Amino acid sequence: MRDSMELYTTMLAKPIHSYRPYWAKRFGVAPILPTTRAEMDVLGWDSCDIILVTGDAYIDHPSFGMALVGRLLEAQGFRVGIIAQPDWQDAKAFKALGKPNLYFGVTAGNMDSMVNRYTADRKIRSDDAYTPDAAANKRPDRAVLVYSQRCREAYSDVPLVIGSFEASLRRIAHYDYWSDKVRRSVLLDSKADILIFGNAERALVELSHRIAKGEKVSEIQDIRGTAFLRKAIPEGWDEIESTKLDRPGTVDKHIDPYEMKMGKADASCATEENGAQANVARSTLPAGTNPIQIIRKVKTDRSNQVVRLPAYEEVAADPVLYAHASRVLHLEANPGNARALVQKHGDREVWLNPPPIPLTTKEMDYVYDLPYARKPHPAYGAAKIPAWEMIRFSVNIMRGCFGGCTFCSITEHEGRIIQSRSEESILKEIEEIRDKVDGFTGVISDLGGPTANMYRIACKSETIEKSCRKLSCVYPGICDNLNTDHSALIHLYRKARAIKGVKKILIGSGLRYDLAVKSPEYVKELVQHHVGGYLKIAPEHSEDHVLSKMMKPGMGAYDEFKAMFEKFSAEAGKKQYLIPYFIAAHPGTTDEDMLNLALWLKKYDFRLDQVQNFTPTPMAMATAMYHSGKNPLRKVTADSEDVPVPKAGNVRKLHKAFIRYHDPANWPMLREALKKMGRADLIGNGKKFLVPAYQPVVSSLIKQSDGSAFKPASKPQAKSASRGKSANMPKAFNNFKNAARPTRSK
Repeated sequence: MRDSMELYTTMLAKPIHSYRPYWAKRFGVAPILPTTRAEMDVLGWDSCDIILVTGDAYIDHPSFGMALVGRLLEAQGFRVGIIAQPDWQDAKAFKALGKPNLYFGVTAGNMDSMVNRYTADRKIRSDDAYTPDAAANKRPDRAVLVYSQRCREAYSDVPLVIGSFEASLRRIAHYDYWSDKVRRSVLLDSKADILIFGNAERALVELSHRIAKGEKVSEIQDIRGTAFLRKAIPEGWDEIESTKLDRPGTVDKHIDPYEMKMGKADASCATEENGAQANVARSTLPAGTNPIQIIRKVKTDRSNQVVRLPAYEEVAADPVLYAHASRVLHLEANPGNARALVQKHGDREVWLNPPPIPLTTKEMDYVYDLPYARKPHPAYGAAKIPAWEMIRFSVNIMRGCFGGCTFCSITEHEGRIIQSRSEESILKEIEEIRDKVDGFTGVISDLGGPTANMYRIACKSETIEKSCRKLSCVYPGICDNLNTDHSALIHLYRKARAIKGVKKILIGSGLRYDLAVKSPEYVKELVQHHVGGYLKIAPEHSEDHVLSKMMKPGMGAYDEFKAMFEKFSAEAGKKQYLIPYFIAAHPGTTDEDMLNLALWLKKYDFRLDQVQNFTPTPMAMATAMYHSGKNPLRKVTADSEDVPVPKAGNVRKLHKAFIRYHDPANWPMLREALKKMGRADLIGNGKKFLVPAYQPVVSSLIKQSDGSAFKPASKPQAKSASRGKSANMPKAFNNFKNAARPTRSK
């Protein structure tokens, strides 16, 4: 199978493991990166070269950004210190390790701080999965801005580099759900010198070595995957207005390489072949007719083109322009053909270089094979950190996602090109977990990533992959150019479960089931060996026109996968269940759509405890729909397709209530809604009705989903769940929180 990154070997990307190490490499590898001056003294350091500030607790494991970046920079020879979850109200906390020699690196952590701190209903959360004992309020709102300000107060002359999810997804003017307005690029409000977006390794390694050699960070403006401020467009750049660029109108239509012009026939303007064809055409036309000539455009140098997005002031004032800018940004996301982008903010230009070249398999191995301690910092003692507890026995085998789900931030951050580790590297990590991680019982909880089954899957054609501008490889259907061979993943599963001391390999990452059904052998392998009774999948909705706004497959793919799942489970003599996830209040959804979904759930007797209300996250295409009421999957104009958006709080509650139609706390709201919708026929006592006509008697304080206190009456009880419904699920599964992911990708 072709390595998914093979096509990029011809591009100008210096391997991250080929740099000459910085002189401080002589200090060797730290058992764990220092977080105090006392720990620096033990290592013999008088100072740190780079200090990373993060909103998460410090866990020395590659699933946590600050550890991965810290160990990578350490391998390059730099002395790296960590300031984790500092007191953001006092600059003294940012002086804990002294003044860094090269720069501060600031991140909010593995999640956007606003998503981390607030629910989809803008209510403050009572816990934080990335904090010891899940303690709340250990990070500020918009952590990147606050941490950056404190770094400047601590040492005003130290360069400031920002990155990871929060900064990456706010690199241009963006809609902020929590303030309900379009905010400026985070570059301006943080006053950072440079922003690194997407996968940071390649850019960060090059940037660090160049700063170490004495280059001023303000003059380093040629690294892919970076954004910074400029006063004007440099000479030699061909500036293109995005409103002129986005003329084709649809995502699927390729850019026409020909230009149609009216004029007199001129053989000198065509090739010999074209000229001959023109002569034939002229001979059949009436005298005096001027034919249309097809003239091939001169190929332009895209490396010197910059696409101008509408200015911050324009997108803040006009939601249609905001949706247009979002569309253009996503179309310029393929590292093989993306151009630089620029967006004016007042008298300054926010400049975005093209996305980073993804890592090769060898580079991925280099990153994940670094000497991680694989545990939280000892300072946390016996405290439980939920995000760590969730992933401590899991292995990340790849990154990236070509699904392009509009509500998800994975594709925007990690890109559509799948970057896979080698089988040898993955098996080695499993052995390290077996030998080094306390509490290992023989069960690997996951071999996955953003998606469970995209490992080593890539386009069949290098040429097509480099030139493609589609937003998804699997929507509206699986692209004919996508190699859907799952054999490498099947082979990996078999090798992994054969490792001595490993009793079970589970797959916990979200499964792309429309891709899986292309390989029945994979589904059989998965179902019969790697499902622990329940398998998470995410249809997200039942209605096709809603799914089209999500860029998700129709329910036909779900039905096909379900049939395979049940068949292979029966063959293995196992009772196993699918756990479907759905999103409420997604743009494009009406009350009728949610009713239809509730009826679908009722038909299959699903009673779901976990329901996700749509949260508009910065830069997601669904967020552009939410803010503008327009569909950026197509050409956006004032009179283009309108998208219904459930924004009002009572509407969002109703949509969530439809999915939890079985919860007595929701019955009053649903009865009222059904009457208004003219569907009172669905209210009554019996299997054919959606909600009963009676209401349970309020008794002792038994809290329901909305906090109300209800006690089920002695009338017909909600029957025990089957086919994967929540009543039969283990308590741990019902309490599961998707702690280690910023958003659910599949």
